[in-house]
Amino acid sequence: MKKILLIILVFFVAIYFLLTNYFPNAEINRYDSIETVYKQKGIENGWIPKNLPLSAYDIAETHDIGSDTVVGKFSYAQKDEKSFLEGLKESNEVYEAEGFLFKVDKEKNMVDFRNKI
Repeated sequence: MKKILLIILVFFVAIYFLLTNYFPNAEINRYDSIETVYKQKGIENGWIPKNLPLSAYDIAETHDIGSDTVVGKFSYAQKDEKSFLEGLKESNEVYEAEGFLFKVDKEKNMVDFRNKI
């Protein structure tokens, strides 16, 4: 049991050093709800799309200040799917709106997003 815990600890320490050395400008943020996004100014900073459904939850984003790259994901309640998709422009199963691209998994009610660079 101690060996497993040691291996897990070494793994996470190695990941930490890789992220801090190779991606020094990357920041990862998690938000439990859209209200938290507003409080922490995720939309205002351009890290979260403006058009998230009100029911959005488990919101996560990673942004790299050096390259202006933003990637993220969120889940949503089924009731908001239609109104969310109506605000997007579809092209080959990828949706677009306000400088972001969205890949929607309708079965899981999940969305992956990234900014258009």
